[in-house]
Amino acid sequence: VRLEALGPGAGGELPFWGSLLRRAGCLRRCEEPRLGAASRHRAAEEVRADFQRRVPYSYLQRAYIQLNKLEEAANAAHTFFMANPEHMEIQQDIENYKTTAGKVSLIDREAKPHMEDYSAGVRHYDKEEYGLAIDFLERALEGYYSEDEDCQIMCEGPQRFEEHEYLEYKAGLYEAIADHYMQVLSCKHDCVRELATRSGRISPIENFLPLHYDYLQFAYYRVGDYVKALECARSYLLFHPDDEDVLENASYYEGLLEGTLDPGTIKPRKEAKALLRRHKLESHLLQVAAAGLGFTYTEPNYWKRYGARQDEHSVPSSISSEPEEGSRLSLTKKPTPKPDRELKEGGPLLYSDVKFVYNSQQLNGTQRVLLDNVISEEQCRELHRVASGIMLAGDGYRGKTSPHTPNERFEGATVLKALKYGYEGRVPLKSARLFYDISEKARRIVESYFMLNSTLYFSYTHLVCRTALSGQQERRNDLSHPIHADNCLLDPEANECWKEPPAYTFRDYSALLYMNADFEGGEFIFTEMDAKTVTASIKPKCGRMISFSSGGENPHGVKAVTKGQRCAVALWFTLDPLYRELERIQADEVIAMLDQEHLGPSEMNINPKDEL
Repeated sequence: VRLEALGPGAGGELPFWGSLLRRAGCLRRCEEPRLGAASRHRAAEEVRADFQRRVPYSYLQRAYIQLNKLEEAANAAHTFFMANPEHMEIQQDIENYKTTAGKVSLIDREAKPHMEDYSAGVRHYDKEEYGLAIDFLERALEGYYSEDEDCQIMCEGPQRFEEHEYLEYKAGLYEAIADHYMQVLSCKHDCVRELATRSGRISPIENFLPLHYDYLQFAYYRVGDYVKALECARSYLLFHPDDEDVLENASYYEGLLEGTLDPGTIKPRKEAKALLRRHKLESHLLQVAAAGLGFTYTEPNYWKRYGARQDEHSVPSSISSEPEEGSRLSLTKKPTPKPDRELKEGGPLLYSDVKFVYNSQQLNGTQRVLLDNVISEEQCRELHRVASGIMLAGDGYRGKTSPHTPNERFEGATVLKALKYGYEGRVPLKSARLFYDISEKARRIVESYFMLNSTLYFSYTHLVCRTALSGQQERRNDLSHPIHADNCLLDPEANECWKEPPAYTFRDYSALLYMNADFEGGEFIFTEMDAKTVTASIKPKCGRMISFSSGGENPHGVKAVTKGQRCAVALWFTLDPLYRELERIQADEVIAMLDQEHLGPSEMNINPKDEL
C-alpha cells in the first residue's frame, strides 16, 4: 500500500493516515494466515536472547548424544561454541567428538552465508587464487545487500521505548510517532554493524563492507579485468574518498583503459552508492531528532579505516619498469591502528640473580620475555609446601575441579588466603609471606623489563597446580588449558580477538612463574591467532618465568599434563588502577599489620640491584 502525500488545509492529513491504516491492516492480514496469531511468533525478550546466544543448540547436543547421533551432536556443539567461544566445557565436548566419532566436519548451522562467503573469498585472495576470490566476494556482496534488506524490514517490528514506562506514557501524537520512529530508524541505521558482526560477537569486523570492494579491485586487476577493477576501486572510494593507496590504484586503472574506453564512464556500483546515501540520510535524521527531542545520540564510526587489506605482493615487472613520474599500483600493506601505548622491552631486570633467556624476537612474537632464576630452588620447595596446605580444588572456577579438561584436577589459592592461613598458624607465616613477596618481585620485573611509563597493578594472583588423573591419560588429544588470550575472546576462524565481555578486557600483561619440573607434559605454548600454529614452546622448571602482553597478539595455552603435578604462580596485571585486585589491597593491609606487630618481612632478598 503506497503512503499518500499530505494535502493542504484542514483535513489534508487524512489521506495520509488512511493509507497508513490500510498498510497496517494489510500487514496484519498477511501476517496471521502465514505465521499464526502474534502470541505464536512474537517471542519474549528472554527467548530471543537465548536464541541469539544459540542456547537451544546446547540442549540439542545433549539430545543427539542420547540418540547416539554423534555427528549431529558435534555440529550442534560447534554451532553453540561459535557464539560462546569462552565455554570451555563445550570446547572439550567437541574435542571428545573428534576422538570418538572419527573425522568430523564441523558445521555451523547458524552461519551467516554472506560472512562465510567473505571469509572464503579472503582465504582464496591470500592464496592468490584471484578468480575464486572474485566468485566468493561477489557472492558475499550479493548476500550482504539481501541481508541488509531483511534487517531493514525486521527493524519495523515492535520496539521498546527505553526511556518511557508504557503504562505512564503520555506523549502527544507526534511525539509518540517520533519516539517510535527514532527507535526504528536507529535499528535500521545499525544494520551496518549487525551485518558486519559474527554470531555471538559484540564487535563488528571493522570496515567490513568497504573491504569487499578493496579486495575485489585488486583481484580484478590480477585477472585482467580493468573495468571491474576501476569500478570496485571507485566503489571503495565512496566510503574513503581520501584513501591514497586506492586513489593511486584507480588512477593506474584509468591509465590502463585509456585508448579503449572513456574511464569517466566507469561509475561506482549503484547498490553501494544507494546504501551510503541512505546511511548518511539516516544519520542526519537521527542527529536532527536528537537536537529537537532532547535525547543523546553519537554517530558511531561505521567505516573505520583500521580494517584494511593486509597483503604485500611483489610489484609486477611490467609496472616496475614504468617511469618514476608515472601512475603506480599501490601494493603495500595498509597502516594498522596504533596501539594504546608505545611498546618497548629490554629494560633492567632489577635483580642480579635473575637470568635473561629469550626476548620477543627469539620467542617469535611481540612483547614476550623468558627469564630464569626468578626464585631459588629452596623458595620453590617452600612455596610448594605452602601450596599443599592452602589450595582448594576448583579455586577460582566456582569449585569446578576440572574446569579446563576432565583429565586433570585443578587446584588454586590466592595471596590473601595464604596470608590469612599464615596468620592463623595453619601454615608457616614465613612461607605464606613468601608467596606475597615473590609475586611483588615478578610485578616489578615485568614493569621494568617492558619499560612501562605508568604503574603496573595486580589484577589477579593465583597459585595453581594441575595434576594428571590416573587412568585417564591414554590417547589424550586435549590440552591442559585450551588456546586463549587473556584480555579478549579469541576467534581463530575469523583470525580476530574480540576485546569485549566476558573477557577480562582490562588486563595488560601476564606472567607465569613456575615452581617445578618433575612432571610429564605441561609445556606452555604460544600460537598464531589460528590457535593451531605453535610459535614457541616452553618447558617449565623451578624459577622460570614467562611474561607477555595480554592481548590477541599472544594466544597461548598449556599442553596436557600426563603424569605428576605442575605448579605455578599465575599473575595478571593492569595499567588501570580502577581494576586493581581487591584481594591484593587487602593482602597489603595484612602485611602492614604484620609489620606493625614486628613479625618482620620474609628472609627472601627482594632488594633490587641499583643497575644492570
